[in-house]
Amino acid sequence: MVQPAGETHWIIPDGYIPPESSGSLTSHESICVLNIGSEEAKLEITIFFEDREPLGPIPYAIPGRRTKHIRTSILQKKGEPIPVGVPYAMEVKSDLPIIVQYSRLDATQAENALMSTMAYPIQKPGKDDERV
Repeated sequence: MVQPAGETHWIIPDGYIPPESSGSLTSHESICVLNIGSEEAKLEITIFFEDREPLGPIPYAIPGRRTKHIRTSILQKKGEPIPVGVPYAMEVKSDLPIIVQYSRLDATQAENALMSTMAYPIQKPGKDDERV
């Protein structure tokens, strides 16, 4: 059995799906999730906004020993997707440790931009941790 690695709680504070793209590529964002453990990881993704109630939690599963690139434009709760042109943030919770990366392709102008960064892991305090 392969032991899981990573954390069970991740934050991505900057999200934005542009309403328009130029050229042949479509602007998009993805949550890249890696589950190196043997068991399926059950995720709950919650979307936070500046001026409205959160969207979610949205369930998602990542099989053991797999990776998944989840386009944020497909995430929805009861048929309600993340609106385009609206800033948002994401919280990803998992029942097993996973690794989360966030990527954005900005194709709003002819010179495309690709950005990728690790999500912020929320570490659970351990027995030797002095945090209260």
